[in-house]
Amino acid sequence: ADNLSDALKKLKVTTTDSTADSLEGCLDCLLQALAQNNMETSEKIQKSGVLQVFASLLTPQSSCTAKVANIIAEVARNEFMRNPCVDAGLIPPLVQLLNCKDQEVLLQTGRALGNICYDSHEGRNAVDHAGGAHIVVDHLRSLCSKTDPASEKLLTVFCGMLMNYSNENDTLQSQLINMGVIPTLVKLLGIHCQNAALTEMCLVAFGNLAELESSKEQFAYTNIAEELVKLFKKQIEHDKKEMIFEVLAPLAENDVIKLQLVEAGLVECLLEIVQKTVDSDKEDDIAELKTASDLMVLLLLGDESMQKLFEGGKGSVFQRVLSWIPSNSHQLQLAGALAIANFARNDGNCIHMVDNGIVQKLMDLLDRHVEDGNVTVQHAALSALRNLAIPVVNKAKMLSAGVAEAVLKFLRSEMPPVQFKLLGTLRMLIDAQAEAAEQLGKNVKLVERLVEWCEAKDHAGVMGESNRLLSALIRHSKSKDVIRTIVQSGGIKHLVTMATSEHVIMQNEALVALALIAALELVTAEKDLENAQLVQILHRLLSDDRSAPEIKYNSMVLICALIGSEPLQKEVQSMAFLEVISKLRSHENKTVAQQASLTEQRLAVES
Repeated sequence: ADNLSDALKKLKVTTTDSTADSLEGCLDCLLQALAQNNMETSEKIQKSGVLQVFASLLTPQSSCTAKVANIIAEVARNEFMRNPCVDAGLIPPLVQLLNCKDQEVLLQTGRALGNICYDSHEGRNAVDHAGGAHIVVDHLRSLCSKTDPASEKLLTVFCGMLMNYSNENDTLQSQLINMGVIPTLVKLLGIHCQNAALTEMCLVAFGNLAELESSKEQFAYTNIAEELVKLFKKQIEHDKKEMIFEVLAPLAENDVIKLQLVEAGLVECLLEIVQKTVDSDKEDDIAELKTASDLMVLLLLGDESMQKLFEGGKGSVFQRVLSWIPSNSHQLQLAGALAIANFARNDGNCIHMVDNGIVQKLMDLLDRHVEDGNVTVQHAALSALRNLAIPVVNKAKMLSAGVAEAVLKFLRSEMPPVQFKLLGTLRMLIDAQAEAAEQLGKNVKLVERLVEWCEAKDHAGVMGESNRLLSALIRHSKSKDVIRTIVQSGGIKHLVTMATSEHVIMQNEALVALALIAALELVTAEKDLENAQLVQILHRLLSDDRSAPEIKYNSMVLICALIGSEPLQKEVQSMAFLEVISKLRSHENKTVAQQASLTEQRLAVES
């Protein structure tokens, strides 16, 4: 301790004419003390005011420069020392030292700057201001191809410094990307893949940058996919694989890179991991199974990568994914169902899958999750069925396979994501399927649940889908029984409210369903239509210049149907509809103008 105090005192009074030897002795003493107790020694260094002296010692000419930079690197390992280092003016001379040729000086300077930047806003700003990042990126470029141990050590330190400099800071990350650091880092990874420390630094740097959209475009122009897959194949340790996964996941969000990863053979690696870990109960294996299967699903989100793996339904990857669905692992069931939902993104694939028995597999999976089931698996399986039901030719096949009944088992679910997919699946299934729409529309339990969900104000998606299914049951069945069931269950007011939706498609679906109600069962629905103030709403839709032409047209069709009811006709007469409708005779849309003339005649006759 006495030696340390002496050394600090000597350094305080040191001047440029001090002998290099005495200076070296003091610095060695400090380094020794830091090695024994870094925190305590750092506090003493801060209190002694010696940091300011260091600024003058950081000159390229001095033989002590590397030791001074080493001391700064050591003290800056403590969070409380980073701002004092900035305040002591150490950053500009350190950045200047990056221009020197001495490898030891460069190494210690890189360490010092990297440590000062670690989680320190002030440190990063100061390095940014002094232009440090630019010089380091240039060093990486010029050293990139050198594989001697000293150069690799320097490359590792510089990578680490840039990582600390830009970590979780979008502005500085963008700056590095604009300096072209990405192609350099990818090249580094390729050349130095045998060097574990450097490889690790590159991976962390990639993970840092890959979150930014602008980086993905740059990554797409490199052979990053190939390099990462090559590296991945060599890994045995869980932690190393995890590190690569952390880079792959954000990169795989980019469609171009998805395809590159598929072409580089990532899928085969992922399938192998799944096979090795599926029956294991070790924590690491469970984590790896999840990451690998999640990543597999992500790769299928790209249209080109998905189609490449589908291979007309004959692809080995597609077949392997199918085998996940009956698995006993919830994670694989989930990934399998999500993968099917992703494959089911065009009519050709959907038709092929339905013709080859995928529906039964998904229904069996749902059956395993009816009682206290896994919500994410339910949601995924329903998503897949909904997508498969989109092509017209699949609807009847799926209905006769019993999909509607399988889906209805989840009516009791209290989980909004499951409710949402259940509604979407039923709506897709009954599109233009009159018989099925009638059967479901007469199902009182279903209709009552729909009416209940039409009021789910906390879940806009469920509310919207419930309204749309109510309307679809009427539109596709055109059945009096269905309308009566919906009236008795209190569904009319929801269809009237739906006519005021902000989405034109929903407004339109509501108006068409209401017109069918008025045409087929006006007497039954009369009271509910009156209470829901339908006539006032139609007046508002017709008066509003922003209403779409099809909304105006269907509102007039509905008015003509409503005047068959005495109380509703009185309301129409009391609201000056003729005035609004006569204006629409000159509407730019011919169909609207024609309907306006017809409606005007009907109203004139009735009055």
